[in-house]
Amino acid sequence: MEIIRAATTAERAGAYYVRIQAMAVKHHISLYQEFDEHDTPETRYIVITDDVLPVATGRLYPIDDTSMMLGRIVVLPEYRRQGLGSRVIREAESWAAQLGFRRIVLESRENKVGFYQKLGYVPDFSRVIRGDTFTCIHMEKTL
Repeated sequence: MEIIRAATTAERAGAYYVRIQAMAVKHHISLYQEFDEHDTPETRYIVITDDVLPVATGRLYPIDDTSMMLGRIVVLPEYRRQGLGSRVIREAESWAAQLGFRRIVLESRENKVGFYQKLGYVPDFSRVIRGDTFTCIHMEKTL
C-alpha cells in the first residue's frame, strides 16, 4: 500500500474514483451531491493505492487560518477493516500540521462517531448537521 498526497490529475482522479465507487454508487448519491464547492484545485486529497489501484481517500481544505476541514474519508468495501481509514486520517493530520494548521474539524456520520473518537476527535452533539443523505455530528481535534 502506498499513501499519496495527490498532486496530479491522475492522483486526484483516484480520490474521485474511490468516492464514486464506495459512496455515490452504494448510497445512490448524485455526482452533484458528492462533489461540491469544496472540491477545488486548492483542495488537498490523500489517496491510498494497492499496487496501482486507488482504494482509500480523504480530502482537506482550510476553513480559517488555524483549522482544516477533513472529510470524504472513504475506503472501498473490500479494503475495509484493514486500518486504511485511520491511515488516511493520520496522513491528513500530518499534512495539515506541516502546513501550519493547529486544528482539524470534521462532520462524522452518526454511526462513525466512535471510530473518530478512538483517533482523538471530540464530538459536539449540540452541533448536528442534517444533510440530504446523512445526519452528521461536528467533531474536532487539536493537532
